[in-house]
Amino acid sequence: MSDSNSPRPPAPPAPLKPGPEENFFEMAKLDEIAGGPDYSSAMGTSVAGEKMIVALMRMSAGTGADAHSHPNEQWVFVLEGELEMTIDGRSEVAIPGVAVYVPGNAVHSSRVHGDRDVVFFTVKDTSWGLQGIRQ
Repeated sequence: MSDSNSPRPPAPPAPLKPGPEENFFEMAKLDEIAGGPDYSSAMGTSVAGEKMIVALMRMSAGTGADAHSHPNEQWVFVLEGELEMTIDGRSEVAIPGVAVYVPGNAVHSSRVHGDRDVVFFTVKDTSWGLQGIRQ
């Protein structure tokens, strides 16, 4: 649950909300949104249900996400490329097939490791939203 005194991020485009009887989503064909407009290069598509948000994101080689946090926890599953993640000061490189857990309120950042773009699937609960707050 988010702290009522925590500042909300600006209102960037929100993830798509499913309509009645809308259950299947071809992620590559949805409208792109920014994963963190003021702190991250991640761009991709996202769908938000009642309790979960899913997103398929891409970060270009040589880019990443500056330190940020959000009250909701997050999972990042690397599909392509290598992503160096720093969570509360500890860094590791996640390769394809690795799932990374980011606890709620943990300060974290990421950088594309190597010269290939990174594609990742991410999941958050809807208690806060998709975007975080730059630290």
